[in-house]
Amino acid sequence: MQPFGPSSQAWAEEWVMQEQDFYEEENVQDQQQQRDPVRSHLKKLEAENKELRQLKVEAEDAKKKLAFVEAGIDLTSPMAKYFVKAYDGDMTAEAIQAAAQEAKLTQPKVQQTQSATPQEQQAWNRMGNAAQAGDNAEPVVDYANRMMNAKSEKEVMELLAQARANQTNII
Repeated sequence: MQPFGPSSQAWAEEWVMQEQDFYEEENVQDQQQQRDPVRSHLKKLEAENKELRQLKVEAEDAKKKLAFVEAGIDLTSPMAKYFVKAYDGDMTAEAIQAAAQEAKLTQPKVQQTQSATPQEQQAWNRMGNAAQAGDNAEPVVDYANRMMNAKSEKEVMELLAQARANQTNII
């Protein structure tokens, strides 16, 4: 009885051949790279080119979103998402704002006029003073009652002067 019979010998030969095939495949790939360095370099460049194109798309998307944020568009609103996807105009804040107003996505900004006439300015000042006076409400002085109770003409004249200074109705 042979410990290593014909079947065990066939198995050993098959195993050696598989191992040789494995090493030969690696050698073939190495040889191809050595034989065709241009092709291997071209594959590297193609992979790098693909990665750079992806980065370009991401950068353009970020630039577009920044333009919409600068224009005051809320990117979290559902309507704004559709607006951003469909917008193909100029990427300036003014153009985006105008298109958003046309789409009724934002309200037009009201511009205040800087050139107010002196009468208007005085009217605004009076309104402001009246509002402040309402906040600092002093008790109303009843000048008519105080004048009726005055003991001298001098006291009545002082009350009239106070009334004029406070610009209130005497009667």
